[in-house]
Amino acid sequence: MQQATFDSRGSRIRWTEAPGAEPARVFLHGLGSMSAVYHAHIAARPELAGRRSLFVDLPGHGTSDRPRDFGYTLEDHAGAVAAALDAAGVAGAELIAHSMGGAVAVVLAHRRPDLVSRLVLTEANLDAFPPSTAASSNIAAYDEDEFVEKEYARVLEAVGPLWAATMRLADPRALHRSAVGLRQGSDPVMRTLLEGLPVGRVYLQGEHSGELAGLKGLEAVGVRVVTVPGAGHNVMFDAPDAFVAAVAGTA
Repeated sequence: MQQATFDSRGSRIRWTEAPGAEPARVFLHGLGSMSAVYHAHIAARPELAGRRSLFVDLPGHGTSDRPRDFGYTLEDHAGAVAAALDAAGVAGAELIAHSMGGAVAVVLAHRRPDLVSRLVLTEANLDAFPPSTAASSNIAAYDEDEFVEKEYARVLEAVGPLWAATMRLADPRALHRSAVGLRQGSDPVMRTLLEGLPVGRVYLQGEHSGELAGLKGLEAVGVRVVTVPGAGHNVMFDAPDAFVAAVAGTA
């Protein structure tokens, strides 16, 4: 496990790492998740072997610190990931990022283009104010203290045992603030940032999630959108072969 300081109070963001050739692949998880849990089985596949791989836990999640006075906005998360990559000596990395992690990756690529050479996004949030059915909107609908004191336990029950296994390792206050930050989005919004990025961009959408909003606009500016048959939001679990092919650039 590696770590780097990401704020003025010495809070640390942490990641696990597998050695290999550059450019590195950096894996970022979604809201209430952990990178290694969602992506280690992907990085271990023979098609992706031999590349340096970093599994980064966002602040407030997994093994990373969870400072109470941190904002947990998309920009805050992106700044923490930048601190990790700077400490790790990473530049021109491929970012493989899921859901909220995809939004963080887009913001990072915009703010620190030296760190990113390619984006592989899985059902990343591209717009502010997602529908009320989205987990982030459900969490953000509560007052912070109300969520921490009462609703966090209910959400753990509602999301089911797989997601709860990692969500219970996230700090409740960090989880709520991250959901609020995700709902607010970045400025400019993530979709606009993604459309203007001068790097390779792949967007994976699970078939069961429906057609991606703004699909034609993304394709028009060079974003390669792949709809994965038989998959839902967690494409890396539902269709690992298709996921690996997208990361490897062979699909």
